[in-house]
Parts: sequence; structure tokens; C-alpha cells
Amino acid sequence: MQNQQTIQGILSIAALVCLAAGWFNLFSPEINHILSGKIFYYLIGASFFFQAPLLSNKNFTYAMYAAALICVVGATLPEGSKFSVLKTIGLLGGILLSFTGKPKRS
Repeated sequence: MQNQQTIQGILSIAALVCLAAGWFNLFSPEINHILSGKIFYYLIGASFFFQAPLLSNKNFTYAMYAAALICVVGATLPEGSKFSVLKTIGLLGGILLSFTGKPKRS
């Protein structure tokens, strides 16, 4: 369990670094777009995947796996596709699930 939390944390931090690099235009426009528009969502999807078994409610666990899959599928679709918005839906769903499904601390 601790190993999963560590992996999930590393993936989340790497995703935030990609997002920040894209926002602050640290590289060429093409690289910035790939970092903040693609790799960010792949890393967040992977982070959600590792976070899913740690949630207290099994229904939240399955929903988190779905959010992870939606993030990755949405990021894989072409930018012009009307379904590319799926990556944002998966991101928002995963964030909501991560806040509502945290295990209770004793």
C-alpha cells in the first residue's frame, strides 16, 4: 500500500511539472503542447489508476479506474475531435473522487 502511494505521488508531481512547463512556455510551442495537453493527462490517468485501490468505497474504486481510462483515452484522441474533451471530464471526475473517497484516518 505504501508503495502504491509513493508511485501515485511521484506520478502526480511529474504531471504537475508537465503542466507547469507547458503553461510557462519553457520549451518550444510543440513541446509545451505535448507536455500540458498529452503527457499531463497520461500521467494523471496513471496516478488515478494507482490511487483507485486506496479509496475507501469500492464503488469509488471502480469509478476512479473509469476516470483514469477516460483521461488516457481523451488524451489519445486528436485535438480537433469533439471527444477530446473526455480528458478534462476524466480529470475532473478523478479529482472529485480523490477528495470524496479518501479513507478515514483513525
